[in-house]
Amino acid sequence: MSVTTAPLTPETGIAYTGLHGAGLVDPAVARDLRAALDAHGVVIVREADLDDAGLVALSRMLGDVVVAPIGGDATHPEISAVSLDPAKSDLAAYRRSTFFWHIDGANDAIPQKATLLTARVVAEEGGDTEFANTYAAYEALPEDEKKRIAELRVVHSFKATQILVTPNPSARELAAWERVPSREHPLVWTRGTGRKSLLVGATADHVVGLPADESRALLDHYLDWATQPRFTVRHSWRRGDLVIWDNTGMLHRALPYRPTSPRLMHRTTLVGEEAVA
Repeated sequence: MSVTTAPLTPETGIAYTGLHGAGLVDPAVARDLRAALDAHGVVIVREADLDDAGLVALSRMLGDVVVAPIGGDATHPEISAVSLDPAKSDLAAYRRSTFFWHIDGANDAIPQKATLLTARVVAEEGGDTEFANTYAAYEALPEDEKKRIAELRVVHSFKATQILVTPNPSARELAAWERVPSREHPLVWTRGTGRKSLLVGATADHVVGLPADESRALLDHYLDWATQPRFTVRHSWRRGDLVIWDNTGMLHRALPYRPTSPRLMHRTTLVGEEAVA
């Protein structure tokens, strides 16, 4: 079967068909996928059927791979299981926070570059993944608005995400969340190339120097702006699908699925390549 590609939208995403299993683990294919990732932000390889060894091998061809600090697979410590079932994932209790728009590693100086996610078991209901292009969202802003927000800085925290899931936390929960270090970033992330994106999402706690109500309204406004349909792509999973996305320029979220769902994803993450500036 020949390899074909099709854009998902004019600005975001590209889908491949005809790439399967060991055929993906090839330096030439990896170079093509990396170029597609840089150009389109989201790469979908339909029914890739890539096993764990292949997932790790392909990930290493795309960049340096994070070794999961918690819950990594015993055979492949680069792989994290994504599930709401505590028997399948050590981080199951925190997975509901992924139902909210976010980037991974927003509390870090250098957020992870990209994520590879492959479907082992799909949900019977729900569980799609959505992506929002924060490069395109920034570019579409009026010039005067770009100037108004150019110097704003935002504190990102683990607590901001968890309080969306548990709005009335116990003192013990709150203390545990607050032990995770927060990070201050610019609202507008400027890359070394000059390309810019909006750094928003569930981790965005408050805008430095603004009253709480004004801060919340501003962050909600830009999250709503960045996630409107013109900037988003939705993927409905089939078993074996592989999705790769630019974690630094794409917000993502899982659409809710039942806690008892058998949905299981295997994930690898590429080390960040550029500090937020």
